[in-house]
Amino acid sequence: MQAVILAAGEGKRLRPLTRSRPKALIPVANVPIIDYVIRALLACGIRDITVVVGYRREQVIRHLNEEGFPVRVVVQNKPLGTAHALLQARENLSGRFLVLPGDNYVDSASIARVKDVPDAVLVKDHPYPSNFGVVEIRRGHVMRIVEKPEQAPGFTISTGIFSLDLDFFDYIRQPDLTDAVSAFLESGRKMRAVTAADWQDAIYPWDLLSMNRLLIPAASPEKAGEISAGAVVQGHVRIGAGTKVLPGCTIMGPAVIGAECEIGPQACIMPHTSIGNRVQVGPVSVVGNSIILDDAVVGPHSLVRDAVIGEGCRLDDHSSTVTASPLLEIEGEQVRGCFGAVTGEKARIGPFTTLRAAIVGNNVTIRGNRQVHGTDAIGDGSLVV
Repeated sequence: MQAVILAAGEGKRLRPLTRSRPKALIPVANVPIIDYVIRALLACGIRDITVVVGYRREQVIRHLNEEGFPVRVVVQNKPLGTAHALLQARENLSGRFLVLPGDNYVDSASIARVKDVPDAVLVKDHPYPSNFGVVEIRRGHVMRIVEKPEQAPGFTISTGIFSLDLDFFDYIRQPDLTDAVSAFLESGRKMRAVTAADWQDAIYPWDLLSMNRLLIPAASPEKAGEISAGAVVQGHVRIGAGTKVLPGCTIMGPAVIGAECEIGPQACIMPHTSIGNRVQVGPVSVVGNSIILDDAVVGPHSLVRDAVIGEGCRLDDHSSTVTASPLLEIEGEQVRGCFGAVTGEKARIGPFTTLRAAIVGNNVTIRGNRQVHGTDAIGDGSLVV
């Protein structure tokens, strides 16, 4: 069995997090999303894997090499759609194969269900089906896939994971994979619908928090750092090498903390929190249900909840995030999300600043004593005074 992982896309609706890295490399529970896909394939005994790269390709290739995954890489030179990306892998395929997005989480049980079924798609019920391709099914077979309909005919969606034969390439006439599937079905061919055991996608930045809650418990517990005798660590917690948990700290799992971090003193890490490498969480600060990427700083006396804090971002003392559900415009769509904050790479948030469901771009500077709301457009490089 062979597999093709499509990891060429940017993930524009996840900006500002994908300005400097592709969606497939965003870490969730401190592991890039694409790693979960590769590991699930390997767990099912599938080792003939081709990864199609495009946006920020050098970063993906470097990561795959560093991890030593047994994959080959092909390049999509222009972002011309998922079917076009799949075509780049055609020469590496010799029989039936799986095609999978590299920026969605899928477990090995789901792959095991679909891998031995010819001409099949992995499906899953979703509460917001209009963000995906909605699948109409009759007697276990796919009748059609309607891509991102305004009025969804049901709640069952395509995960973008297919089991296909080489003759599927005869139906690729448009850039996107859904169009090829439609041509395949219109020709009279049959496609089975197989229900996924576990699968998640992150369409918008706050969706990463749901994925994070799912995946943190899968991280093996470990306490490799220096934990002060006056600190309390409870539950399922992973702490990386070189990390210092200072006196008076409380860490409540499930939580993941990377290497070379400094937590506290008197700081509190609440459940469902992922903290990357070389992160500083200052004294008497609280972080909960959040993703803090590498090299970020959370200043003293701060409260960070329901937030995704970008790499190298600095929140000065007495910063706070407030969870709300504003109506936002993202890539021309009106969407409502529930979260505290999303900050881009190397943003600087001044002291006594409150972020209320705010999305803050990369390299933004916000001077102190400000309230920033989700309806405020804080683009890359902005200065807020």
